[in-house]
Amino acid sequence: MGSHFAQAQKSGPNVLDWKASATLSTYLLQQTHAQYAPRAAELDRAAQSAPGAAAYRDSVQARFRRVLGPLPARTPLHAQVTGKLARAGFRIEKIIYESTPRHHVTANLYVPAGKAKKPGVLLFCGHEQESKATVLYQKTAVLFAQHGFVVLVIDPISQGERMQLTDAAGKPLARGGTTEHTLLNAGAALLGETTPAEELWDNERGLDYLFTRPEVDTARLGCLGNSGGATQTAYFMALEPRMKVAALCSYVASGERNLELTGPADGCVQLPGAGRARLDIADWPIMFAPRPLLILAGRYDFVDYNQIEAATAETGRIYEALGKPAQLSLFTYDDGHGISQPKREAAVAWFRRWFYGDASPVREGSLAVLSEKELRCTTTGQVNTAFRDEETLPAKHLAQAKILASQRGANPPAAVEKLVSQQLGSAATDVKSLAISPLDTLRRDGVMLQKFILRAMGEPPLPVLVALPPGNVPTRVLLWLPDAGKASILDSAAQLRAYLSQGTAVVLADLRGLGETTDPTAFNDPKYYNREYRNALLALHTGRPLVAQRIADIALLRLFVRSTDHLAGAPLEIRASGRAVVPALCAAVLSPVITRLTVAQLPQSFQQLLEHPATKDTYSQVLPGVLQHYDLPDLQRALGGRLVVGKP
Repeated sequence: MGSHFAQAQKSGPNVLDWKASATLSTYLLQQTHAQYAPRAAELDRAAQSAPGAAAYRDSVQARFRRVLGPLPARTPLHAQVTGKLARAGFRIEKIIYESTPRHHVTANLYVPAGKAKKPGVLLFCGHEQESKATVLYQKTAVLFAQHGFVVLVIDPISQGERMQLTDAAGKPLARGGTTEHTLLNAGAALLGETTPAEELWDNERGLDYLFTRPEVDTARLGCLGNSGGATQTAYFMALEPRMKVAALCSYVASGERNLELTGPADGCVQLPGAGRARLDIADWPIMFAPRPLLILAGRYDFVDYNQIEAATAETGRIYEALGKPAQLSLFTYDDGHGISQPKREAAVAWFRRWFYGDASPVREGSLAVLSEKELRCTTTGQVNTAFRDEETLPAKHLAQAKILASQRGANPPAAVEKLVSQQLGSAATDVKSLAISPLDTLRRDGVMLQKFILRAMGEPPLPVLVALPPGNVPTRVLLWLPDAGKASILDSAAQLRAYLSQGTAVVLADLRGLGETTDPTAFNDPKYYNREYRNALLALHTGRPLVAQRIADIALLRLFVRSTDHLAGAPLEIRASGRAVVPALCAAVLSPVITRLTVAQLPQSFQQLLEHPATKDTYSQVLPGVLQHYDLPDLQRALGGRLVVGKP
């Protein structure tokens, strides 16, 4: 190919001539839509017959089980009742059980008066920090108890008495429960697990606890939840055959339209690979079909009401095909988010209809509630301080990582290369095509730089600046990948001029999501501790994490160097910083033609990220299941003398 170099003109440092900050998010949403595209036809075929509907339901259930990740083995619950509160017509028991050894779950059990066995209900809490003590959830539990149900209200991890990231005094170290959920899900992902699975297991063991209670008719069991609790409910009922009736209020499971409208949500909702598995918001209710299911919605909820209607309609097609259309219902009230009084009444009436054969309306009277302190199950208000041997999820993640490290041992470089290749897949390194668009040039501090846009089929455009040494015959080519973007290098061009004076050609590039294509701050809530949370989670949703995508960018840059006359014959080196380092480490292991990789500072190992779970920007580095295969020190050993740490 030719040199691609154009004549000098005056211009600024940016290469892309559109709103470049939207490039990566637009690309990722396009990938998401492409993944979901076959789903409509699949659903159409499924709705034509009962066997087709059942096959579709079973297919999405299998896909969900795969992306959810592994679940622990059942171990003794060691359940205890730490207190009882007598109320008019029912009592509240304070329950603690171990979902896994030394990992305690706090819950309140509402038990109606009377000796007859009664249906059992699991109530899953949304993201309110008070959790089981939240007034709306207390009133929901009381109303159910008044109408003949035994109700277990469970504190989710990172809420109520179950904060996981605390100091020695039990004080939370993060910004709140949704931040904890998100940080925990990043750590779980490195192990090939998910926080939604960890929450589901707590709830599964709560159901096991109900089976131990003589007051509960275990043939009549159901569940419901609001907001984040509705997502817990959806995930739970999808896999739990013992659930006979369910209700979802302000349902917010991540799906195609949600990701487009509001972006990724909290970590307890997000499942890496859900997009690749074509799991959309209606698929979880479909997994429950044709058991009785009530959808509770607020017409003015921030959860998109049109989407709730659409998801209910999709679910309804499967219920219709299975011959049970009356067992799905949508109740809408003119209010917003949450399980308000009309929705509580509708929920209790729905459960009464199916468990008691009673279609009478339910009317809520004045309901007294208790304080958070009165409902506490532990003596200190936190399991972390109440149990000296409590195993938090961060501690559990770290222990698993250490076991995996001992099992891996020290692999030779060839084995590490194979592991990296297998874990990333061919999409990280195979460049299907390359189109090179030379643009104008710019002069900065006496240095002339040529602008290029690199395009590969199925990938976002890559902006590049190239500076050639005197005589245009380089002795080596440096691919420079700065975390802050290529423009940051031009702010102080002394190092750039030094490279050129040594006969080095410099290729300055912004990997996707860096530099020109940095996602605007406004789209990345600081509570998630990640400056590119939207794009990182969208990438994980598609099953192709940012690290893998940035490795593909490096492969494209290598092809560009090989295809350009002035650059093709010289040895290739990389210099990287920040979020570009992990992709550069992987790329160098996979490509021996990279003769040297220089980094100012090595990143924390993946295991160190588990040791410090509140580390910022962790999601930028997440490769699901990576610790089952290798850690960053394995890459460093495989590179040997090709890796240089410190100033070049």
